[in-house]
Amino acid sequence: MSTETRVNERIRVPEVRLIGPGGEQVGIVRIEDALRVAADADLDLVEVAPDARPPVCKIMDYGKFKYETAQKARESRKNQQQTVVKEQKLRPK
Repeated sequence: MSTETRVNERIRVPEVRLIGPGGEQVGIVRIEDALRVAADADLDLVEVAPDARPPVCKIMDYGKFKYETAQKARESRKNQQQTVVKEQKLRPK
């Protein structure tokens, strides 16, 4: 399965669980209705949980979503601990 986040017309399911732009749950709606609501708000319909049944989609700005996920990934890489291998020198007596 692709790791790419599906947006707008790339979402190919008949019904989705819709989360509004303010974070409120709208409910289970047809994909056409969800796309229309997103277009009316000048935002994108982003699939945030593709494995759920029905998939969870949120109305948000996709550019901002992409930027925030990149920031989180960068921050988690920065906070990771690096393993350091210690060296020992051996010499004959």
